[in-house]
Amino acid sequence: MPSTSRTTLRLALPATSANLGPAFDAAALAMDFYINIEARVAEEFSITATGRDAGICGQLENHLILNTYREVLEEAGKPARPLSLRIANDIPIGKGCGSSAAARLAGIALAVHFGRLRWTDGQIIGEASRREHHPDNASTCWMGGLTVARMGEEHAEQAQVICIRPKGKWPLLLAVPETALATEEARGVLPAHYSRADAVTNVQNSMLLLAAFTEGCPDLLSAALEDRIHQPYRAALCPLLPCLQELKGKRGILGAVLSGAGPSVLIFLDRRASQNASRKLVATHLSQSGLSAELLTAAITLRGARSSLRK
Repeated sequence: MPSTSRTTLRLALPATSANLGPAFDAAALAMDFYINIEARVAEEFSITATGRDAGICGQLENHLILNTYREVLEEAGKPARPLSLRIANDIPIGKGCGSSAAARLAGIALAVHFGRLRWTDGQIIGEASRREHHPDNASTCWMGGLTVARMGEEHAEQAQVICIRPKGKWPLLLAVPETALATEEARGVLPAHYSRADAVTNVQNSMLLLAAFTEGCPDLLSAALEDRIHQPYRAALCPLLPCLQELKGKRGILGAVLSGAGPSVLIFLDRRASQNASRKLVATHLSQSGLSAELLTAAITLRGARSSLRK
């Protein structure tokens, strides 16, 4: 599958932001910061980790990448060869930036490579989506760009994915709080049923959102980012969201949405305005509101994890 040798594999898996407001569990985009992994066949399992959350990335016991690697090979009836991993991570863990999808995809890619499994992109994304229970982060982490995805029918092995190359530049600002939020907790506050009006509004806004990206129309985002399915219910768990949504339309701020299940918030910036001025506005507004967050400048990347396998 990859061009590297059968005893070594290098992967670069991007951070991702899912939901994008109204496109709940259906769409996501890849951002230009990564978890980089170099894996080598070894006599025993080991990990060396640097970068963000290095303590978590380097903990050998119950490691999501290695657990996924072993499980996939066990299900395929293949032996799991011990690996030595070198990890350099830039993705915040547990903060809505796709860290678990990237880890599971890494484990699957290692299993496919070292287990000589002949899996397609659809099978790889499908396996990661099954383990994640939704396909959005996994699809865009693997493919890059912006993806629209759905799980296949019951027992289907592949996810159905369309990869979109957004037209024009889409500068982003990611506000990352200090405290993490478990996806299970964020899903636990969602209602079991929605009104027809809320469902219709989200369908309309999701379609408008995709049109904005494909046609290069950032002015549509002001309306298209409105969501009635998950963000109103998660706002109490993610105080950055209502705070930053107050800035919509001010000094280059097109809109703000939860990144995945939160608690991080993804801010869409107007490419025609000063990004430095927008960043200062966000920082000042957070401070005046008694909130704090790390602000990361980002952009949509077309380089998904599969690109590192095809050099």
